[in-house]
Amino acid sequence: MVYSIRSKSRSIISSMAALKTSVESIFVGSPINQPAGSKTMKLEKIRDAQQGFTPVLKRRSFSKLETSSSSTAAALTRDRTSYKVQDVAKSCGGLDYFEEMKQRFLSFKKNKYFEQLEHFQNLAKAQSPKFMVIACADSRVCPSYILGLQPGETFMIRNVANLVPPLENGPSETNAALEFAVNTLEVQNILVIGHSDCGGIQALMRMQDDVDSRQSLTENWVVNAKVAKFRTKAYTAHLSFDQQCRHCEKESINRSILNLLTYPWIEERVRKELLFIHGGYYDLLNCTFEKWTLDYKGSKVDEEEVGRHSIKDHSFWS
Repeated sequence: MVYSIRSKSRSIISSMAALKTSVESIFVGSPINQPAGSKTMKLEKIRDAQQGFTPVLKRRSFSKLETSSSSTAAALTRDRTSYKVQDVAKSCGGLDYFEEMKQRFLSFKKNKYFEQLEHFQNLAKAQSPKFMVIACADSRVCPSYILGLQPGETFMIRNVANLVPPLENGPSETNAALEFAVNTLEVQNILVIGHSDCGGIQALMRMQDDVDSRQSLTENWVVNAKVAKFRTKAYTAHLSFDQQCRHCEKESINRSILNLLTYPWIEERVRKELLFIHGGYYDLLNCTFEKWTLDYKGSKVDEEEVGRHSIKDHSFWS
């Protein structure tokens, strides 16, 4: 019996030694004839990787595991390594993104902020933009980038499908921004920018007209452009869905422009020629830009929300 216990003890000790040797060979290479400094350096790399800084545990670890003499140790270590590699990859993916963002910020600070230090310090005290831009939230439409707008030049609001709801529809972030821009900042121009391939307009064109059928927040928002949809359907019934959407993208811009006139404090300033309203359309595929200005004298908003608009100074940038 004593012999049996001793035999089992030796077996357990041998297994533990094999496991130790296997793990050491996996993470730090062969322990024979290896300088202590090299082993320490590799252990530091492993520690860093486990903390999420460097994903050093890659396919090389898996190949060594597959040739390990201890199948049990290899299986346990492989599962643990696989988990950590996945975890590190997710962590590093996020870190890489913000690292890129950090570098862009530091580049801005070095190459623009410090070069225009007086300008940015003045902006820190107050703003006095001459323009307000209402644009779509679409990630491909970045007015500051495509139009070269600089800090302090433009007060901006972005929403789905670049819509301006009429005053009667109640408070929204868009008309709150309008109120501040027009009454406090006293901007002189409002530019509503639409674009091609607009998902918000496509949602509008697909949705049912029945109020009870609205299923999403998006549908309840884009319905602000329902007049543009009705007019589009009336004039383009013979066209394809994509062509109808393109027509509605521009029609909704003009509808938003007319909706701006439902705000008395905007209409008054437009009438006195203290404020001018413009429309813009950015074609993503062809990289062209249309711009036009509302002709106030030839435009009218009636109680049935149909109204009419007249434009001037229509230009095409290509």
